[in-house]
Amino acid sequence: MPLSVMLLSLCQALLVSGNILLIAVSPLIGAELAPTSAWSTAPVATQWLGLMCATIPASLIMARLGRKRGFVLGNMMGLIGVATAIQSLAGEHFFLFMLGTWLIGIGIGFGQLYRFAAVEAAPAKLRDRAIGLVMGGGVLAAFFGPWLARTSRDIADVPFLGSFLGLGVLYLTALVILAMIRLPAVEITHGEGEPRPLGDILRQPVFIVAVVAGLIGYGVMNLAMTATPLAMANQGMHFDHVATTIQWHVLAMFLPSFITGHLTARYGTSRMIIIGCLLLIACAVVAQFETGVAGFHTALILLGLGWNFTFLPATGLLTEAYRPIEKARTQAANEFLVFSTVALTAWLAGPLVDQLGWSLLNALLIPLSMMPIALLAWQRLARQRQHPHISG
Repeated sequence: MPLSVMLLSLCQALLVSGNILLIAVSPLIGAELAPTSAWSTAPVATQWLGLMCATIPASLIMARLGRKRGFVLGNMMGLIGVATAIQSLAGEHFFLFMLGTWLIGIGIGFGQLYRFAAVEAAPAKLRDRAIGLVMGGGVLAAFFGPWLARTSRDIADVPFLGSFLGLGVLYLTALVILAMIRLPAVEITHGEGEPRPLGDILRQPVFIVAVVAGLIGYGVMNLAMTATPLAMANQGMHFDHVATTIQWHVLAMFLPSFITGHLTARYGTSRMIIIGCLLLIACAVVAQFETGVAGFHTALILLGLGWNFTFLPATGLLTEAYRPIEKARTQAANEFLVFSTVALTAWLAGPLVDQLGWSLLNALLIPLSMMPIALLAWQRLARQRQHPHISG
């Protein structure tokens, strides 16, 4: 595996560490600063909204300037967002804090493309393993992110201000690592020729399955994950329990990444996506029967595994939907659709958990988690009708 893929994995670890910190503290900051409890997860939503806004520009910028310069630009945007968030906490300005998380989200939107950069840096036969290795950087983040959230929370006089100082250090470290990475030139990765119309690409069954699996896997996971700190706080659980639950969740999200590529190659993308959806459903079922600390731990572990087995195979499947010259537009369309859904779920998490409670919220996720399974079944039936089996 090329060294550049290993370094991209470290950048991914730093990115996810920062995301974990934000997941743990942003809803709690929102609950303190927001005018009403319904706005408590709004800073999380604006973070995902920033990510959504970055999806199309990030892909197009990297198609012109290259992956490396795009990643540097993303980390710089993250640092500007960190500075804005620190200023908002010092002055207790809720809407300025939302602006800060929006800018941070833009930086994260650039970083979400680390997995595609790994595909380009690795030999074709190692595509799924490269994706898994980069996403596996989240394993380090599963330990480092919650530790950083706990230790940095009260190091400054203003609550949570130290958390954003730590986040700034993560982005600065990523800039140092990026300076050492060598990635293929744009001319090599994006190819030449005449691209197909975008509509033709988006109508392909392979693209539709990849997008639906990605947006359901990420959307369901993000809705439940964002609601978790609030649900646990509503039950009077200590912040350390919240951080530990998120830690186990993120570990479940990323630890399987080292073998997900092997499993996908052996059992096929469709089977992996179905298994991922069943794990998401299992998370929702656990939430119906156990709402103590152990119940949150179990549900969030299942949720992380479900995300891994839907989102990673979907990422590999997406690479089969485009030619090199079509890469930027196709990836931009996929990222926009997936993270628009994620932004919406983050915005809804606060009001839904406030109005419905943890158990009923998860019950609503069961039919959503079944959608990729239904789509795969429908496509299989359509193929059988087009190519009926002739016996005798």
